[in-house]
Amino acid sequence: MTTIGIIGAGRIGSNVARAAIRAGYDVLISNSRGPATLADLVEELGPHATAVTAEDAAKGAHMVLVAVPLEKIRELPRRALAHKIVIDANNYYPQRDGRIQALDANLSTTSELLQDLIPDAIVVKAFNNIFAAEIPQDGKPAGASNRRALPIAGDDSSAKHMVSSFLDVLGYDVVDVGPLSESWRVERGTPAYTKRTTKRELEFILPTVERVQQV
Repeated sequence: MTTIGIIGAGRIGSNVARAAIRAGYDVLISNSRGPATLADLVEELGPHATAVTAEDAAKGAHMVLVAVPLEKIRELPRRALAHKIVIDANNYYPQRDGRIQALDANLSTTSELLQDLIPDAIVVKAFNNIFAAEIPQDGKPAGASNRRALPIAGDDSSAKHMVSSFLDVLGYDVVDVGPLSESWRVERGTPAYTKRTTKRELEFILPTVERVQQV
């Protein structure tokens, strides 16, 4: 795997692209306005970045980061994402996304909503609890002291292994939260959200997290 697809060229998407290219990956990056609008970003990222449509970003890579607002996920190229590993970086912001009853009532998680929308894809939660600008900055080599850990969640062990390997190459330890249904433990408003932790610290925090009603 040498190419990463990115759907959404905002803060998360562009900073994952920076980190991935620095780690030796090629990046296919897209937004909702078309490849031409990404000329400046691609020029900054360099020759290993290519601006494409969202559909081509999905088709051209086995692993695809979805970094669009939750309210926009129905606009994703669902057929092109079939059988892909889809990294979900989303969080629920009612003031942006509108009220979503299943999330308000804690009946689902953002990643489960995405998985339901693209049932033929394999969704893995990642990159949702780190500030975007820190993604290309905080990575350290394996074994480095105080190496930051990022959580993942997913229902497929092989897909989680691949995402874990990707995060390791970017410079992060990984803590497996469990299935998508447990991904709420690192979503907005939880103790681990945007908190810089080592693997041991994150493993200590997760069992203490209580699920509260969304506000």
